[in-house]
Amino acid sequence: MVSLIVHGLLGIGTVVLIVRSNPAIFRRTATGPLLSNLELALYGIGIASVIAGWSFNVTFVLDNTDGWFNNPFVGDGSWAQYMQLMFDNPAAGSAGIDFSIANVLILPIVAVVWGRRQGINKPVLYFVVTLFASFTFGWAFFAATLERQRRLAQDDTVPETVAKVGA
Repeated sequence: MVSLIVHGLLGIGTVVLIVRSNPAIFRRTATGPLLSNLELALYGIGIASVIAGWSFNVTFVLDNTDGWFNNPFVGDGSWAQYMQLMFDNPAAGSAGIDFSIANVLILPIVAVVWGRRQGINKPVLYFVVTLFASFTFGWAFFAATLERQRRLAQDDTVPETVAKVGA
């Protein structure tokens, strides 16, 4: 369980680092709501994926260890055992390899390349957060960041008088 708590804290820390590394993106827009409906949906999906996934992770650790202290790298309840079970049968292996390729190869490439093009500082952190939260959370957070940038760009192009009239 200690390893899960550390994982959780590292996940929260990574999210904080992303937000602090990009203050221009995560600032409040001059007009409109704090979060758009799309941002709310993306964050909601991401958070739901963390809750759902972590419920299985906690069950996995509790079922395969004697409780709080265990080696997170080898042995029962470890990453090694988790990876073995992910490929335990052909159905699990099919999903496991698809997930692994998407998480370890596609997400980092897209986040780094597209993130840099969009001016996101430290875009590799969207991949890093998937190691601690969930794959879905990383994608949802990245997509919500792009949506926030779109809203900010749109907000910045609206003349101030129009923005005041619409407010």
